[in-house]
Amino acid sequence: MDVTLAAGSAWSDPACPVARTVDLVGDRWSLLIIRDAMDGAETFTEFHQRLGIARNILSDRLRRLFEHGILDKYAAADARSHTYRLTEAGEDLFTAVVALRQWGERHAFAPGEPHSILVDGKGREIPELHTVSQDGEPLSTATSHVQKIT
Repeated sequence: MDVTLAAGSAWSDPACPVARTVDLVGDRWSLLIIRDAMDGAETFTEFHQRLGIARNILSDRLRRLFEHGILDKYAAADARSHTYRLTEAGEDLFTAVVALRQWGERHAFAPGEPHSILVDGKGREIPELHTVSQDGEPLSTATSHVQKIT
């Protein structure tokens, strides 16, 4: 499923994949909802309790993430509410969320300051992500560049 911008909205930079991604999921609450969905939250109440977000803002962000194809919405057993689950596009944000988490571990905490860690199914900490070339060579801002496609 392709994600789209809501009708009547304009891309902030139509040719840039980073800008389009930020347009879709770049605000604080959207990313935290996506993070919590990755950690098993499915209901409005679960998101509300975990995030402490105002109900109207949560409702708006869930609606937008659904409209943009990041979350799917299903009728709950009580038929009065919904459950939310990541779509394939939402699941594809996992690497980006891990990269943000790892950046935060390196730069947003004082040495020795406690924080959560991400572990695999066997309880082992997730290794640090590294961007590499097709040849396996490490990449950085000095060794890569944006190529415009016309």
